[in-house]
Amino acid sequence: MTVHYWQPIAVLLFLAVYTSAWGQPSNPIPPFSELPALTTEHGWEPLEFPGIGRHSQYELVSDPDQGQVVQARADNSASGLITRVSLEPGDSLILRWRWKVGNTLEKGDARRKSGDDYPARIYVAFEFEPEKAGWFERAKRKTVSALFGEELPGKALNYIWANRLPQGDIVANPFTDDTMMIAVNSGEEELGQWVTIERDIVADYREAFGDNPPPLVGVAIMSDADNTGGAATAWYGDISLGRR
Repeated sequence: MTVHYWQPIAVLLFLAVYTSAWGQPSNPIPPFSELPALTTEHGWEPLEFPGIGRHSQYELVSDPDQGQVVQARADNSASGLITRVSLEPGDSLILRWRWKVGNTLEKGDARRKSGDDYPARIYVAFEFEPEKAGWFERAKRKTVSALFGEELPGKALNYIWANRLPQGDIVANPFTDDTMMIAVNSGEEELGQWVTIERDIVADYREAFGDNPPPLVGVAIMSDADNTGGAATAWYGDISLGRR
């Protein structure tokens, strides 16, 4: 069984190392529907984790109802696609996307390390705030930064299609309290259907962490099944960020 200890750090390292090679339009997230390829040049980069040799597969496919979308396949695997943004959340910042999953993971459980797998998730990362961190957290980040030569981002929200966690619940990731899991879908009722999700990430951050969010630094998609040893298929439509 693979442990996800490195996953939160790997996401942060990626965001620290890669800078944006494209402009920041009104929606700073490159739309899947318009991409010729899933490459760094077009705004999305593979997100892979140390010690995890099996990677989830992502490809652009045509959907009869949605046009061009990303199809994700996880089979006892874990990896994602990530894009960097730089944006002040302000009083409200709306994250909107459409997704569909073919199945949930039978052993999936957001409250347990052994069940920390999801057929679909959206990962939102924020800038690190050293003045609000404890001594141990600052020391840990200083060590990692010394090894990799980069400053790491901070807290994160994960919007998940859960298995057992009730829709609407917010829990800490079983590996780190700096990442909060928000079940925006749960169970099998909407399997095989395109679902539109709209979240105010400022309101969600305040509820999850009890504070106002710092600047946003990155957004990722991820379908993973390495902790449960299961398999899942999901589809992601365009993701957008904007004001009301």
